[in-house]
Amino acid sequence: MRCGATSSSLLALLLALTTAAFGGSVLAGVSDARDRAALLATGADARIAGPGEVTPLPAGVAGAVRKVSGVRGVTAVRIERTAELTSGGAGAKGGLTLIGVDPASYARLARQTGLGAFSADVLTPKGTEGAGTGSVLNAVASPGLAERLGRAPRRITSLAGDITVRIAAVRSRTPAAPGADFLLVDAAGLEHSDPTTLLATGAALDAPALRTAVRGAGKGLSVTLRDEQRVALSDAPLQAGAERIYTTAALAGAGYAVLALLLSLLQSAPERAALLARLRTKGLTPRQGRRLLSLDALPQALLSASGGMLAGWATVRLLAPGIDLERLALAGAAGRVPVVGASLRTDVWSLLLPAAGTVLLAWAVAVAQAWWAGRRTSITELRTGGMR
Repeated sequence: MRCGATSSSLLALLLALTTAAFGGSVLAGVSDARDRAALLATGADARIAGPGEVTPLPAGVAGAVRKVSGVRGVTAVRIERTAELTSGGAGAKGGLTLIGVDPASYARLARQTGLGAFSADVLTPKGTEGAGTGSVLNAVASPGLAERLGRAPRRITSLAGDITVRIAAVRSRTPAAPGADFLLVDAAGLEHSDPTTLLATGAALDAPALRTAVRGAGKGLSVTLRDEQRVALSDAPLQAGAERIYTTAALAGAGYAVLALLLSLLQSAPERAALLARLRTKGLTPRQGRRLLSLDALPQALLSASGGMLAGWATVRLLAPGIDLERLALAGAAGRVPVVGASLRTDVWSLLLPAAGTVLLAWAVAVAQAWWAGRRTSITELRTGGMR
């Protein structure tokens, strides 16, 4: 009978921990996808630009933004979305987004955001003073654009001036234009390099102060915050309902694991108390009794926790191909944010926390049981154990 009850409790714990791990992994994946989408929508923690990002910014905007509380860095870029490359053959033209940047500050921004990190030396090779107008500029391009241009120097026409570029590196994303075919060059090589966009970083930006500073520096400028974009991605009823379902599943799984463990320990409590009483008659001290009951409860808890983590990991791996995490996370933002490419992955904390909680709870219950048994006489415990 004890073996059957133990097997049932182990199975219940496995199912509960698996459910908690799967639900937690889905919730973590949804949160990561929304964080990624918000970052791709802004390129940094805040994005300041004029209408359409085509008009150069007023001269004092960058300085005003740098003075705002919470701002750690400001990167100025010039974005030309109407740039064209001239084909060497038939003379046909193809559109692209040309981005003029300060190599050092922009490379730092790309590294901080994790969007196409590169070394500043790619745009300004060592031993050069910087790009000059009329020279062949090194460029960082998106994969599709790099395939169109090839490795030979190509001519680009834009409102910022006509330039000749050579592809020096390829990156799939970049902060200034995460969802477009882009070409990054040193702004010093452009005839007109006045910035059209500011990308600001800072973990605790003062949003009202930032908007006030931007309004004071120029008219018609927009401020887009990463945190606000993140909140906007969570407003759809479908997303909220699905998120509640997985939250409920994770909490129910954790609660069921706790209940199964408690019932299993309580069922075996009289037998353990009687064993402890017999050993006390042979000289076992209270401290030794607590240690003994703790060690007695841990094997089952460790086995359940290990099995639950393994089952949870396997469940996520097996069901991941059938879970459209991007649709679940960004159902209300289709077409408004770049493709995130999110996929369901095992969340380490969703595996470890329920399993660790199970082991800690088993240990705590065993210690409490040993303490309670120590308050009763050995004769009482022996009678109780004999009656059962």
